Amino acid sequence: MVPALFIDFFQSVEDYYERFDISSAIRLLRTVIFFVSVVGPAVYIAATTFHQEMIPTKLAVIVAAQRESVPFPAFIEALIMEITFEILREAGIRMPKAIGSTISIVGVLVIGQAAIQAGIVSPVMVIVVSMTAIASFATPSYAVAISARLVRFMFMVSAATFGFYGMILAFIILVVHLSSLRSFGVPYMTPLTPSISEEAGDTIVRRPLWSYRKRPKMISGQNKVGQGENQKPQPPGPRTMMNSTYEKGD
Repeated sequence: MVPALFIDFFQSVEDYYERFDISSAIRLLRTVIFFVSVVGPAVYIAATTFHQEMIPTKLAVIVAAQRESVPFPAFIEALIMEITFEILREAGIRMPKAIGSTISIVGVLVIGQAAIQAGIVSPVMVIVVSMTAIASFATPSYAVAISARLVRFMFMVSAATFGFYGMILAFIILVVHLSSLRSFGVPYMTPLTPSISEEAGDTIVRRPLWSYRKRPKMISGQNKVGQGENQKPQPPGPRTMMNSTYEKGD
């Protein structure tokens, strides 16, 4: 189905079978999960390398104690773990289905525990990378999930170079690039940019189905009406006691 827009990859068919408030909450959760999968390790690298003052004191002491025996900087540490997870993920996909998932789980547990005991990585880094990997699986579209895996390395490099300032610069470059794309002539970031307020109710939130009166502007052409008026469910009209009918019958 075309055009393929950025916001469509965070939506699922099941969203339209549930109440609008439940669907909106799930879509918001998917959006947060996507950002976690993209910038999770980068935030850890930037905070521990350049912006230690942003970490609470007690947590900073714990992180510093765990990283005391690690010989690598945070960026190399995250890079090792990310590459290891990517190898295990691809190995699990290529292996037979019966043992692929088992190998992935066992490999993650064994390698993660061995890396911590060997002092190659810290326990906090294992937690950060694990949460990032789990978040990448929660994205509905595989195409966006695999793209996020690549963009994640760009944010890691920017965070290791300039900290949070580098992450903001990388985010601006990414948004400018996405805004310049077209899908069959339709801007890729529609209806976020260009902003179309009438279609904002089917983006990261979903309004009730009865309010979808018009089709999307960019693809509707001349046929803009999606459904008729007065589609909102209403309670039945008031019922009165028909005593007069009963009296006539008597």
